Amino acid sequence: MKNLEFVLLLDCYGTLLTERQRALLEGYYDEDLSLAELAEPLGISRQAVHDSIRRGERQLLAFEEQMGIAERFRRCRTQFEAIERLCEGLDEPMRSQIIAAARAGIAML
Repeated sequence: MKNLEFVLLLDCYGTLLTERQRALLEGYYDEDLSLAELAEPLGISRQAVHDSIRRGERQLLAFEEQMGIAERFRRCRTQFEAIERLCEGLDEPMRSQIIAAARAGIAML
């Protein structure tokens, strides 16, 4: 199974990559294409695709190290899930109000 961490990083930082790197990474991770399937239309070797994907992965990791957007997203998601669990025992109108407020707060981040 391909590393799903890079799917999140690609969502966060994909626009910072070159068009070609982004297309290769999206094909590899989002569309689950093989190296050969990515290489053929471009007329390049599988090794060239592999090298470009690895270079893109290193760049995504460097962006995350510098900016930390994916980590902040994970923390927000964890906190939101905790809020939802805590609200399970509340009556419906109150539960909906708290969850809506939490969603609004997360959207502002």
